[in-house]
Amino acid sequence: MKFFKPLVIAALCATAAAAWADVNVGVTLSATGPAASLGIPEKNTIALMPKTIGGQKINYIVLDDASDTTAAVANTRKLIAENKVDIVLGSTTTPNSLAMIDVVSEAKTPMISIAASARIVEPMDAKKQWVFKTPQNDIMMSLAIAEHMATSGVKTVAFIGFSDAYGEGWSQEFAKAAELKKLKIVANERYARTDTSVTGQALKIMGAKADAVLVAGSGTPAALPQKTLKERGYTGKMYQTHGVANADFLRVGGKDVEGTFLPAGPVLVAEQLPASHPVKKSAMAYVTAYEGANGKNTVSTFGAHAWDAGLLMTSAVPVALKKAQPGTPEFRAALRDALEQVKDVAGAHGVFNMTANDHLGLDQRARVMVKIENGAWKYQP
Repeated sequence: MKFFKPLVIAALCATAAAAWADVNVGVTLSATGPAASLGIPEKNTIALMPKTIGGQKINYIVLDDASDTTAAVANTRKLIAENKVDIVLGSTTTPNSLAMIDVVSEAKTPMISIAASARIVEPMDAKKQWVFKTPQNDIMMSLAIAEHMATSGVKTVAFIGFSDAYGEGWSQEFAKAAELKKLKIVANERYARTDTSVTGQALKIMGAKADAVLVAGSGTPAALPQKTLKERGYTGKMYQTHGVANADFLRVGGKDVEGTFLPAGPVLVAEQLPASHPVKKSAMAYVTAYEGANGKNTVSTFGAHAWDAGLLMTSAVPVALKKAQPGTPEFRAALRDALEQVKDVAGAHGVFNMTANDHLGLDQRARVMVKIENGAWKYQP
């Protein structure tokens, strides 16, 4: 009997430790590098996320991948192997997020990406079943642009996008949308996020004499083609993607981006939305929280993607806790299952309804058209 008592105490201690285990959330974001204007508001938003969910303490381990794919993968491996995280949030860009999929699927750890490309979650397979995302898909935003172009009398379009997964994804999806709306793509150019000149591409676009130009870039590097075309005297309509919806783009673009049209999540113009808009209340909740911490007019759609990831966790963690304890493979699997069953979660960008085949779960309530007027975002009803 004298050997039994210590064993019982040890067992009880182990049980208590398991019961009080924290939920560890690993985050890798592009807080520096070419995508920093996206990653910084995301990092600021992590600081606003709940510190407890379902009565369980939440720990956030935040790493910077410097907009680099290799660093994003290394960060993900470190968060899983060393920090024993239950879920991974990130990364900021499509190339980084795509590269992280192998790591999280191998470790059977759920991931919520805050990058845009549909290829992060489509087509669904054994690896991507561990991956979810919060930004709107390219096709949803492509259709919004194509519809606006068609109703505005545009017949021909020139395309210039990043020479990476973001640009390629947009090229493919916009081509589908353009065909549906009978728009002719007369030029298709690429450039790197780190390029300092796109003169050659701009000259080709000018030669194509397109009615409108769509720039498929994100953050401040997306301003370069537009500024170059403006310098060359282009007077047609300009469109950007939802990848530019932050104050830094307005600052860098200045007068050269006046009059630009783009699709965006409702949060970008939350205060301008009619009271009847289904996302106004939840979008304003984020605006209030972010501006309360960072100042007036500091909100961007990118931070809101991170916020929505937090809302998905808030919905899923209590469900997973009923099945297993944090820090275990069983909890990670239960958390994945719970995320897949999220229903009617109103976020800053839209209303999320996940399914086994749809790990985004947004519908048309997640997009609005916006115009840049007087250096600000103007809602287009």
